[in-house]
Amino acid sequence: MTTDWLPDHGMRRTVLALGTGGPTVIAIGAVLEARWLLGIGVWGLIIAILIDLVYRP
Repeated sequence: MTTDWLPDHGMRRTVLALGTGGPTVIAIGAVLEARWLLGIGVWGLIIAILIDLVYRP
């Protein structure tokens, strides 16, 4: 039995966390009219997309 799927599972969890956390932070930033929260949310989405594009198992 191999454990090759474990690193892939961790990266998938990271991308999902960034992908769901980003829009949440963007929505909170829009409601509170805080640009720094909008920026953090956008950068979270950008990082999630880049990880997904670069790290394709």
